[in-house]
Amino acid sequence: MDTVAGITYDRSQQLQELARDLVRAACLRGEFLLSGGRRSTYYFDKYLFVTRPSILRRLGRFLAELVPFDTDRIAVSEPGTVPLGAAVSMEVGLPFVIVKEESAPRAVEGELHRGERVVVVEDVVNTGGQALRAARRLGDAGAVVTAVVAVIDREEGGEQRMNSAGLRYLPLFRKAELPLD
Repeated sequence: MDTVAGITYDRSQQLQELARDLVRAACLRGEFLLSGGRRSTYYFDKYLFVTRPSILRRLGRFLAELVPFDTDRIAVSEPGTVPLGAAVSMEVGLPFVIVKEESAPRAVEGELHRGERVVVVEDVVNTGGQALRAARRLGDAGAVVTAVVAVIDREEGGEQRMNSAGLRYLPLFRKAELPLD
């Protein structure tokens, strides 16, 4: 339980409030083509939640709770998840690295040592392609990617793909847990 301005909140209540705030701030309705090639009637615009300090602060705290204790470093893909990575990094007290796009000459920006246990932080997971590409680039750089933590899992196969790749997958919210109606 946390007490804020004399009001006591439990973790479950705080997560429900965060879920509502995420949907209000970043869930867009319409026709969208998702990164995996599928069409959808809704889309989560990560920039609409990672640029809001009140949401980002809480995401950093709750995502940090998902980071396994034996982690050496946090990793994010550029550019959208950099604020999330910074928020989680500050909460857990671990440095983070930025995984560059495939076409970039350097795979990873920041200090990364061979054999370090790394957790990838993601925003919205559809099929898991972005997280898997980041994990592969980190592995090529000598890291051992142990898990992927995500803000939202759209429940479109990402979890199965990450499990098949041997990655532990820890979403903060699954689509079914969000107040989308």
